[in-house]
Amino acid sequence: MSSINDKHWFVLRDLKRYNAKLPAYKMLQEPCYYGVEKIFTPLVTKEYKSKGKKVVKTVPFLTDLLFVYSSRAVLDPIIELVSTLQYRFVRGGQMNQPMIVSNDDMERFIEVVDLAEKVEYYTPEQLSQALYGKKIRIIGGPLDGKEGRLLSRRGSKRKQLIVELQGILSAAVEVDAQFIQVLDK
Repeated sequence: MSSINDKHWFVLRDLKRYNAKLPAYKMLQEPCYYGVEKIFTPLVTKEYKSKGKKVVKTVPFLTDLLFVYSSRAVLDPIIELVSTLQYRFVRGGQMNQPMIVSNDDMERFIEVVDLAEKVEYYTPEQLSQALYGKKIRIIGGPLDGKEGRLLSRRGSKRKQLIVELQGILSAAVEVDAQFIQVLDK
């Protein structure tokens, strides 16, 4: 059983509007939130029209999804103070048990996303089991040593590695076919 001072990657919800000037992932980076060590939110680039002109913005893939590395001792008072910030809770688990992602899984996910030129994010509902191909490891290149599944799309020439945070989010990144090592037949 972990204590309130143990640090984990907590999965949070940011209930602010999608166009808020200061979403939680930016707010928690301010110095007054000392103790919040790391923050990750999956970002995508989108085009919008504003006053007849095309505007390109980097925005969260899911506006209410946020990962924070800290302890309950630090986060509980922040969540109590900020009414638009909540823990995501484990479904079917103990009552009021916050969702946590293992440090290894989260660090691997962030590293793959940071190293890739282009990332496509998927919610669990968007990826059917049929799209999960063979288990692979990347040998060489910027993603050397990373493991995951091959995204299997009929007719697609692109090879994509899927890394996932089980039941929360998946990311697909393009990989060069010459660096793919199949781990299972």
